Amino acid sequence: MEEEKKEVQIKLIESTKKETKKDVINDILKLISPGTYLRSAIEGVQKAKTGGLIVAYNDFMQNLFEGGFKINSRFTPQRIIELGKMDGAIILSNDLKKILFANVLLTPDNSIPSNETGTRHKAAERIARQAGTIVIAVSQRRDEISLFYKNFKYIIRDTNDIIRRANGILQIIEKHRDIFDKNKVDLDIEELKKKPALIKALLLIQRGMIILNTSETLKEYIIELGVEGAMVKSRLKELLYKVEKEVDEVVKDYSRFGLSKSKEILSVLSYEELLEIDNIKQCLGLSEDFVLPKGHRRLEREGVSEEIAGLLIKNFKNLQGILGAKKEDLIPLFGEEPSDEVLDILKDIKE
Repeated sequence: MEEEKKEVQIKLIESTKKETKKDVINDILKLISPGTYLRSAIEGVQKAKTGGLIVAYNDFMQNLFEGGFKINSRFTPQRIIELGKMDGAIILSNDLKKILFANVLLTPDNSIPSNETGTRHKAAERIARQAGTIVIAVSQRRDEISLFYKNFKYIIRDTNDIIRRANGILQIIEKHRDIFDKNKVDLDIEELKKKPALIKALLLIQRGMIILNTSETLKEYIIELGVEGAMVKSRLKELLYKVEKEVDEVVKDYSRFGLSKSKEILSVLSYEELLEIDNIKQCLGLSEDFVLPKGHRRLEREGVSEEIAGLLIKNFKNLQGILGAKKEDLIPLFGEEPSDEVLDILKDIKE
């Protein structure tokens, strides 16, 4: 048990590191997504087949370049394309709104290790690491755009290729959403039985988490697509409607650990691990196959406030107990008139 705990903790730490890296990359990708001036400039340099290096200036850059000439003019894609015809690098202001220098020679510390092969890409990687800044390398030979930031490297993909990939993932999410909705109907029926099968709840959580995890990949594509991703973004929003809320309510109904802890553990499961139902059971702190739902999901769906639902669950323990409550059981909790309203809701659930 202790070993399992350690394994989960290690996964949580690793997932936090990945999340930090992802957030940084996503913020940078927004700056160079299609529709931005910087993306137009980079693609212009790529089409011109000249290759180029574009660096965002910061205080650490002061002694890391030499030669060239000072520009100090407003950033425009056309200027970048023209200046890119020269061999040296282009230095932009930190906010990327001005062109500061052009045709400069970058002079990073050559002892900094680099995995790159070309001179331009080696310089780009070393400057990014040494100065902790954004460096964009447009390869003349490979027809490729590489983004370097600190220790990160990201290959900027072709917009049409990303759209194809995004639409493919969208279709996968659509199929999972159809199964998720069917699981939801099955769970509604199952929960009204005296001995509901836990498997229905686990299947809904499983499918919901797969949808949420897969959507994270699609969200990255949407960021990278910029204005070109509007339709994909709109469709994804429709497919994600109430999925997380539904998953959270089912977890609240069945988890022995509580929503927060169970969701935290579920979030670090890989796709393969999510496919194992026993893993989901463990995330909820369950070992048995028969568990009565507390009733959060059904009550809140019928418009019962969280406060009233909490009182009902506290006093009657589970959904079966709540549905079996009589007026005389409810009056001490809510009074005469509110008890009638609650009874009407419970009647609707049973019917």
